Amino acid sequence: MCPRIVIIFCMLKSAKLVSIRRRGRQVLLVRRRKNKLWMFPGGIRKRTYRESAKTCLRREMKEELPKLKIGRFSLWKSLAGKNRYSGKKMSDAVFMASAKGTLRIGAPKEIDKAAWRNPWIGKLTPTSRHIRNKLSSTRHIRKR
Repeated sequence: MCPRIVIIFCMLKSAKLVSIRRRGRQVLLVRRRKNKLWMFPGGIRKRTYRESAKTCLRREMKEELPKLKIGRFSLWKSLAGKNRYSGKKMSDAVFMASAKGTLRIGAPKEIDKAAWRNPWIGKLTPTSRHIRNKLSSTRHIRKR
């Protein structure tokens, strides 16, 4: 059985993937090489190519975690407003999908580690904390 996946896409600038397993106790996170903060994998949309949300996320996942295979997307929820952790404006569409494969890193200059982790342990980026708390409030992941 494949783990349940939630894919986060920021319609204005970026795309994120949230993979949930072990009944909400673990999520897939990657660690930034430059500041050692954990975050949901994903990246920035290429506006010059008018890239769609799905295309952006598939491209970013292929770059960061090339062995992870992502299934079909279905819209779960839209998140909009000000991120209370960073103060930045957010506009995110949340998608669900299935995924399987290994966590081999394909972009070692950007990220240095990928792991299934408890989302409440370790330092997350402000956007990832916001996403984690939204997932928790809707009971997709468990609180500590």
